[in-house]
Formats: sequence, C-alpha cells, structure tokens
Amino acid sequence: MTDEAKILIVDDDEEIRGLIALYLQNHGFRVLMAEEGGQILELLLREKPDLMILDIVLPDTDGVQLCRRIREHSDIPILFLSCKREADDIIAGLDTGGDDYMTKPFDPLVLVARVKANLRRRTASPQQTKEKAALLRFGEVEANLHNYEVRVGGEPVDLFAKERQLLFFLLKHPNQVFSAAQLHDQVWGWDSFSDERTVMVHISNLRRKLERDPSAPRHIRTVRGFGYQFFWDGKL
Repeated sequence: MTDEAKILIVDDDEEIRGLIALYLQNHGFRVLMAEEGGQILELLLREKPDLMILDIVLPDTDGVQLCRRIREHSDIPILFLSCKREADDIIAGLDTGGDDYMTKPFDPLVLVARVKANLRRRTASPQQTKEKAALLRFGEVEANLHNYEVRVGGEPVDLFAKERQLLFFLLKHPNQVFSAAQLHDQVWGWDSFSDERTVMVHISNLRRKLERDPSAPRHIRTVRGFGYQFFWDGKL
C-alpha cells in the first residue's frame, strides 16, 4: 500500500462524501467521488481506483446488486458503508463479494483504518513473502502459492478476494483450529461489528465452491465450541 492509493467513494449524500474525502485526503489518499451507480463500471475501467467505498442505498441502483455486477469485471476491494445494520443486509453485502462492511453513523478515523487494512491485504502478494512457489494438494483441492489459483478436480474455482485469502490462510495451517475471531483478525483485521457472521458467510461460500457435499464437508470443518479448520488426513 502507498499513500497515493486512489479511493472511489460512491454515496448520494454530499455531506458524507465530503467528510470521507476530507479524512482520506488528510491521510494522503487520492479521492474520486460519485453519487450514483450508473457509470461506476465505466469509471472503474477509466480511473482504476485501488478501493471502493460503496453505499447500499443509491438513487438509481442497489449497492449489493452493483457489487455483484462489479465482481464480474473486477476484484477491487469493496467496503460497504450503509445505514442498513440488520444481519441479513450485512450477509447479503459480504455474500456478493464485499470485503468489509461498516454501518452509519461511523467514526471517520475507523473508516480510514479499515481502508488501510484492506489495501494492505490487497497489495500483499506471494512475491513479497519468503515462501517459495509451491502447489498445495489436499485431495481434489489444489492451491498454487505462486499465482493463488485454486482448482478442484483440476477445474479452476472462482473465488472472491476475501474467500481466497481465508482459504489460503487455512491451507497454510492444515488441521489447526482457529476461532472465528482469529480468522477475522488474520483476513479482515480487527472489527467491532459482526466478526463471527462475516467469517461464517465466507466459510459457507468456500464449502459451497470447494466441497462435494457442503452439508458434510470433508476439508473445511467446524470444530464445535472452538472454530474452524482445514482438515487433511494425508490422502491425495
């Protein structure tokens, strides 16, 4: 992450846009702003921002549906900022590819911290680590530490950024059990709202995409009373 990262704010409230922009600029970020979702895809292609702060309630579209369309073209980190605070709304935002979720009213300094945390995870790459390129194999699941490609039964699997980060963290620690809070700290950073639900949604998505029977997962297991693990019995 650099201080020159470009942030796109999509919110129809002019005061909120201005407040967010002020704090981001004071922390060295460049800022783009939009009040509607209609031209967002074109704006993403033209300006190539590093992260998007997206309101769910927009005058011309629904932010969750917009996120779904964006994910067909881009894996840009998306931080939802919304007055909707019900569990179903949060789950819907994360389930469609959102990387983080904050509710209004919000602390601008916490928002800036979330932006920085998501950018750090975005820019971290295998080349920045001391790990050698390697192919991890766990039964039908194959994961390449060099290009972060995931295959099941030889077929590539399409994962959102946070799903991929969560999976690779578990893969690097096979059979080790982590609590939802520990997984959240590793993948999302600290969060004061809906930590466990965020992890649960992404665990469910990974099971749906990787397991033959998501209701009886072979690998991505729940250890009741403790948390989650990527189980491997040594069989290829």
